[in-house]
Amino acid sequence: MEENKIISPCISVCKTDPISGFCYGCGRTNDDKKMWKDENTSNNWKISNLQELKKRLNGWQLEAFNASYESKKSSGLSLIKKKLAESKNH
Repeated sequence: MEENKIISPCISVCKTDPISGFCYGCGRTNDDKKMWKDENTSNNWKISNLQELKKRLNGWQLEAFNASYESKKSSGLSLIKKKLAESKNH
């Protein structure tokens, strides 16, 4: 993994709102998701997109995204994936 790799904002809550076109989990559009998957997308674009996503989310949704994204960056697992792993171990 690249040292400067910016972790995808996907937190495994993958449902797109039919009106806004934003993902309920991360706030991305389908076009945003394509850009994140493109290996030629710059880190500057990703950083800018992360800032934009956080403007699309608010209240509990933004709090949940921030907590889950921090978990993903530190442990490699979003909070949903952590909970699923824990439930399989019990």
